[in-house]
Amino acid sequence: MTDILLIEDDERLGALVAHYLSKHGYRVAVEADGARAVQAILERAPALVLLDISLPGQDGFEICRAVRARYAGIICMLTARTDDIDQVLGLELGADDYIGKPIEPRVLLARLRAHLRRDSAARQGGDLLCFGQLRIDRGTREATLHARRIELTTAEFDLLVLLADRAGHILSRDDLLQSLRGINFDGLDRSIDARISRLRRKLGDLAEEPERIKTVRGKGYLFNRAAWE
Repeated sequence: MTDILLIEDDERLGALVAHYLSKHGYRVAVEADGARAVQAILERAPALVLLDISLPGQDGFEICRAVRARYAGIICMLTARTDDIDQVLGLELGADDYIGKPIEPRVLLARLRAHLRRDSAARQGGDLLCFGQLRIDRGTREATLHARRIELTTAEFDLLVLLADRAGHILSRDDLLQSLRGINFDGLDRSIDARISRLRRKLGDLAEEPERIKTVRGKGYLFNRAAWE
């Protein structure tokens, strides 16, 4: 049974979400205090964390920052905020997705299943993608460049694999959002741009003139298979 940790201070909402997910085969633990959340995540090591942003004791951003380097699972932020800056900040800190409040249970379940399905497939796939000095191992979910491990979050690794699998092909924001989050691009969402920027930085790509993950104006992004020597 897959373990999910829900960190939510609204007791009624927490109970409803936990009950709904439990009915669909997940084992759900709930933590209401932000101050205890970091310890709960690291001790329980669940497959997925649902993390509310507004918490007493310690907010979701601080918790995400504190655990991301030590927790390799999936982090989905829960928020009633609609500001792009909040979403970009969360993604920069290593969150894998944003799920808005009020929560639509069926949408929540579909998003969580998609994340867990991709994570399971990547762990079992075991294939190695090689481009010059870049090695991407889907079995161990590790990437190395010049034999040095690249520290990637779950979302960053999934994005890298998606781009590398289609090396030489342009992927639009809609393609990436559909594959990574199961939603359509609305023309305003900048979460993919934030992930691409963070991934480029970790891959040593130039911010001003990126060569490894190219921007194709008006169309999307292209993984350049020849830029990894």
